[in-house]
Amino acid sequence: MSIRFGIGVDVHPFVYGESLVLGGVNVPHIQGLAGYSDGDALTHAVIDALLGAAGLGDIGTQFPSSDEKYRGAASVGMLTQVVDMISEHDWQLQYVDSTILAEQPLLGPYIGEIRVALASAMHVTNDLVSVKATTTDGLGFVGRSQGIACMAVATVETLT
Repeated sequence: MSIRFGIGVDVHPFVYGESLVLGGVNVPHIQGLAGYSDGDALTHAVIDALLGAAGLGDIGTQFPSSDEKYRGAASVGMLTQVVDMISEHDWQLQYVDSTILAEQPLLGPYIGEIRVALASAMHVTNDLVSVKATTTDGLGFVGRSQGIACMAVATVETLT
């Protein structure tokens, strides 16, 4: 048996005219996140953590912005593809822990829904996914409400 860990980090600036999507959930806010796909920084961090744990590169390698089919794509769909991809390489997701850094909007009311959406996209039970949110107490670009940063750690296991 082999166990690996992967870390993912993603940062996107706020922009007007886009929806705010985090973990596949539309969160009401006056701005969304800029991005080639749907700008879902949380899902992108989870994708990078899973790909890193399985030794399969990163989101830019697997879903290049040069490929038009990913323009505006739902990131949770890419997450499902990544879970299938790591499975094809004999890795099984064991746990994902994630943190959203955002001064606004307040995310507490949406954490449960985000957790369920991520678990569903990864074909796992909710108890294998952790989602937390915090602020930076007014510090940095997140504290100035210029964007959102997300971090994730994934644990994968293989029996081969």
